Amino acid sequence: MRIFIQIFITFMILGIYACGSNRSPDDGHAHGKEAEKGEEGHGEEPVTVASLSPEQIKAVGITFGTIEKKELMATIKANGLLSVPNNNKANATTLYGGVVKTLNVQLGDIVRKGQVIATITNPQFVQLQEEYVSLGSKITLAEQEMVRQQELNEGNAGARKNLQAATADFNSLHARKASLQQQIKLMGINPNQVSLSTMRTSLAVTSPINGTVSNVLAKIGSYVDVSTPVIEIVDNSLLHLDLQVFEKDLPLIKVGQVINFQLTNNPDKTYAAKVFTIGSSFENDSKTIAIHSTVIGSKVGLIDGMNITGMIGINNVTTPAAPDEAIVEADGKYYIFIETDKKPEEHEDEHDDHGHAHDEGEAKHAHKNEIEAGAHGEEQTKNLHFEKIEIQKGVSAMGYTAITPVKEIPAGTKIVVKGAFFINAKMSNTGGHEH
Repeated sequence: MRIFIQIFITFMILGIYACGSNRSPDDGHAHGKEAEKGEEGHGEEPVTVASLSPEQIKAVGITFGTIEKKELMATIKANGLLSVPNNNKANATTLYGGVVKTLNVQLGDIVRKGQVIATITNPQFVQLQEEYVSLGSKITLAEQEMVRQQELNEGNAGARKNLQAATADFNSLHARKASLQQQIKLMGINPNQVSLSTMRTSLAVTSPINGTVSNVLAKIGSYVDVSTPVIEIVDNSLLHLDLQVFEKDLPLIKVGQVINFQLTNNPDKTYAAKVFTIGSSFENDSKTIAIHSTVIGSKVGLIDGMNITGMIGINNVTTPAAPDEAIVEADGKYYIFIETDKKPEEHEDEHDDHGHAHDEGEAKHAHKNEIEAGAHGEEQTKNLHFEKIEIQKGVSAMGYTAITPVKEIPAGTKIVVKGAFFINAKMSNTGGHEH
């Protein structure tokens, strides 16, 4: 009995060994290659075609157009600064030192030439008026003495030197009166109205130009003199635009050329300026030349010292162009969408090691797919397909941008002029899988 058991165990061992030896040594390696191949085949390529139903197109508001020939103006962009010429800036000062008594303006106020902006007081003002009034009596006395000496000299009763001294005193007093008269005028007082009862103790500081108060440098109670301005005034009606242009662009700019510019902090509004002179030297170490222009048209919102970006038109260029809204950006590149007959890429299922089983599964579903295709075929034919085409952008003007497609597009091809952003978003969201 023990012998039969040993023989049975021996045959079992031999059978197991025979089954293991029937498998080829390369099967494991082949299976690894197939798995690796399957993984490589599963890599997704960029999606370039998208499909939208009529309902989606209507909901998004997609509209079509064609690539048009447009005459667009090529431009040079340059940075610059708004400035006011020095002859349109002024400091309101007083020729006589004094203490500020009143201050009638504040920052941002609009003032007119001759408008009183402050008053100052100083005892010296009264002394000058007092001397001017008393000088009238001295001149009258000197004149009488001069006449008396003339009479004595004619009768040989007086010395000639006395007449000369009286004449000199009379002329000196007249000169002093003329000097005081001019000083009183500079004080803003009419000399003919100066009397003992009308002496003024304060002087008015007036604005020398029309403009806007840009800085208030004094305050009530502070001492000011000719070297201490009370306020600063800027006349923005003659704003200048100073652009910094590189040497290579200088030959393209001419005197009288119109420049469109925008504020750096407010690019929504466009202003205009006209070139009146071109600099003849480089600005510091920037290797740029200053282009001086006068701002024309509306100056609302423009202030001395604002930073701007200027667009200098060079010439008109006729080029293929598309509306700005038709161009989308993705990964640093620019694209448009055209209507195409191409179908969206279908995602291929992975193949398993059981090829026959997979074929059998396809056979089982073939009849079902044919029924679904027949049911939805009419709906699928109504879908529109859009292909993503890379382009190079050119100049932009009047809502259009010059474009150069990377690959040739047949003439008359319909492009999406509105709603391209939504198509691009759908294409990005599907990630290559059409649902």
